[in-house]
Amino acid sequence: MDTIRELLGDHHRRCDELFAAVEQAIEAGAWDRAADGFARFEKAMQHHFNVEESVLFPAFEARTGMTMGPTAVMRSEHAQIRELLEAAGEAIAAHDADEYSGYAETLHIMTQQHNMKEENVLYPMCDQHLAAQSSALVMQLRDGIAG
Repeated sequence: MDTIRELLGDHHRRCDELFAAVEQAIEAGAWDRAADGFARFEKAMQHHFNVEESVLFPAFEARTGMTMGPTAVMRSEHAQIRELLEAAGEAIAAHDADEYSGYAETLHIMTQQHNMKEENVLYPMCDQHLAAQSSALVMQLRDGIAG
């Protein structure tokens, strides 16, 4: 059975692969492929954020009593990343490679920093504090990221 860190960390890498495919499509001028790839990437990111916010964070907060700690920071970063996703999607729809590139660079930096915080701080804390319910929680998370 995966830990929370393993499952969600692996999903971070899957999202990174989807994002890289969008970059490759844009570099090739394949806008239809870029738009399809971006839709898959955005859907994966939204599923990831939604399952964290609806399943993982509430379980962690209920167990630890920490509502203004790491989960509050992650929710704030999710909101910022969602805004970047929307803007990047609009740039793809407009076939504007330069505008997309600017949003993509910021998106890449933010998601990498965000993922490091989750994988090195929050997820290990979740694995520690939620060990008693880990199996059921991991199954819920797996279902949530699958969409």
